[in-house]
Amino acid sequence: MSAPDFIVHDAKDTVGVIVKEGIAANATLSGWVMEDDSRFELKCLDAIPLGHKIALADIAAGDTVLKYGHDIGKAVAKIAKGGHVHVQNLKTKKW
Repeated sequence: MSAPDFIVHDAKDTVGVIVKEGIAANATLSGWVMEDDSRFELKCLDAIPLGHKIALADIAAGDTVLKYGHDIGKAVAKIAKGGHVHVQNLKTKKW
């Protein structure tokens, strides 16, 4: 089995973390869910750098984003499934 393109720690996470360099837009990526050792594929809509996040499902503006089973902020814009989740569409709830 090949190494995954992104990792999801908790099955309830709404984003995964890219763990390979050179992810191009429109690529079909392999994801690994650590919690239950499952795998799945997801079409990537954007080029996403190593360490950045990918949306696992559509996320509406105002929705809480979960990574590693924890609330990491809220979406400030709609994010499509397979889209790049970063500072352009995700902000902390602290300020």
